[in-house]
Amino acid sequence: MQFKLKIWRQKNTKTKGNFAVYIAKGVSSDMSFLEMLDLVNEDLILKGEDPISFDHDCREGICGTCCMVINGLAHGSQRGTTVCQLHMRSFNDGETITIEPLRARAFPIVKDLMIDRSAFDKIIEAGGYVSVDTGSSPDANAILVPKDDADKAMDAAACIGCGACVACCKNASAMLFVSAKLAHLSLLPQGQAEWRGRARDMVRAMDKAGFGNCTNEKECELRCPKEIKSGNISRMNRQFLMALLRE
Repeated sequence: MQFKLKIWRQKNTKTKGNFAVYIAKGVSSDMSFLEMLDLVNEDLILKGEDPISFDHDCREGICGTCCMVINGLAHGSQRGTTVCQLHMRSFNDGETITIEPLRARAFPIVKDLMIDRSAFDKIIEAGGYVSVDTGSSPDANAILVPKDDADKAMDAAACIGCGACVACCKNASAMLFVSAKLAHLSLLPQGQAEWRGRARDMVRAMDKAGFGNCTNEKECELRCPKEIKSGNISRMNRQFLMALLRE
């Protein structure tokens, strides 16, 4: 297979970027998208040119670092799929593919397809943890948790913090990410003692980082590779308002 790639190249945060055109040759249909980029980089290195910079780590759909915009869609066109799990057989031979980084004020471009997502880290630092003394680890069945709450908490905990929700939102909102982190903690007994302070501090950290607000168009749920439900945002808004009333 062969593809024409239009890839965003940008030397650093302060310089202007532009699209550069490359031809990816000898691509196997079984290659992942990142393996295809590896192939292009190998060719660039052999030519003495600067390889394309992009984030990646686990390549198993867990770490969330590989998120990029492919043909205008975060992670590409397949639902519930990260870039590293996107295979080239989902594209047509000879197709032109446009690849660019996530676009958000809170996610400055470091180089090429690499972005700085440390804004998410600051939100987690603000309250995305349990700090109360829960004692030693109890037996798994010692604390009874309603199945519905356990299922919702596990679904929310699947969030990998990739930033796709921010990239596809016209307001660059991080509410799906924040609400998922709040949900998986506040729905379980260990996290319920601190839910008010957690909701207040994480939402304020989100606003301070420069993310926009939610207008309930649900693009975030559609493009999330882990299909986190937007209903978590409603829960987060309720928790935040209740926390403000107790200040």
